[in-house]
Amino acid sequence: MTDYGHDLLFGTFVTPGEKALDLTLTADRAGLDLVTFQDHPYQPAFLDTWTLLSYAAARTERVRLSGNVLNLPLRPPAVLARAAASLDILSGGRLELGLGAGAFGDSIAAMGGRHLTPAQGVDALAEGIGIIRDLWNVDARGRVDHQGTYYTVSGAKRGPRPAHDISIWVGAYKPRMLALTGALGDGWLPTMDYLPHGPASLPDANARIDEAAAGAGRSPAAVRRLMNFMQVGFSPTGRGLLDGPPAQWTDQLADLALTHGISAFIIGGDDHAVAERFAAEVAPAVRDLVKRERG
Repeated sequence: MTDYGHDLLFGTFVTPGEKALDLTLTADRAGLDLVTFQDHPYQPAFLDTWTLLSYAAARTERVRLSGNVLNLPLRPPAVLARAAASLDILSGGRLELGLGAGAFGDSIAAMGGRHLTPAQGVDALAEGIGIIRDLWNVDARGRVDHQGTYYTVSGAKRGPRPAHDISIWVGAYKPRMLALTGALGDGWLPTMDYLPHGPASLPDANARIDEAAAGAGRSPAAVRRLMNFMQVGFSPTGRGLLDGPPAQWTDQLADLALTHGISAFIIGGDDHAVAERFAAEVAPAVRDLVKRERG
């Protein structure tokens, strides 16, 4: 059993389409902690995720916002660092930074990005995270210089300082990405539907993250474990993971928190009623149950 002891977060995974703002406002009013948007800049059916994040931040009051996850090959890290810090300042410290190495290489290349192999994508992401953190580190001396294989920054001025310590959450599944998450990330942000064995995949993935964190001189608890759930629904009888009555959702999410260390639960589906019920009935019950079990 693994419980990293993080506070619990509850949020939504919203399709960046025309209904995205209404769904975001519903989450904000309902009291959810987090709204996230997928990022596929090569997909013309979607709104641009960074523009949507900025607009949503201006229209909401308390909910935290993140890409889930931002496509780094099409978002240069130095520019992204300044954009993220700026939006964090303007939103009162409500931005978190979900990052991915970028899938769909042909589509990325069609938009002017580099077509990287999976191994190259991991290395480029590691470089990008370093650049982002260096630019945020306004207390360090000197300008930022990074002469890497994939990114070059020569004498960039640091800043602005984010309003809070922005977390970098990494979308990762395979061993090298899990190791990167443990060594460099503040959080692991996968989707349950894409794990090869569902919840049974979690012990091995956590172990890889923990080992990499320890190897980098970090505590495994420094890495929050988040999870997206795409196929969800409330029904009178239990039919599967997050498909049943609220009491079943509560038991399942509490077990994921206490047994596997998952501390942020993000649901898809783009359904206002499900999001409201998730906030009103499930989130407080899971918090109470986990608090009691933690003692």
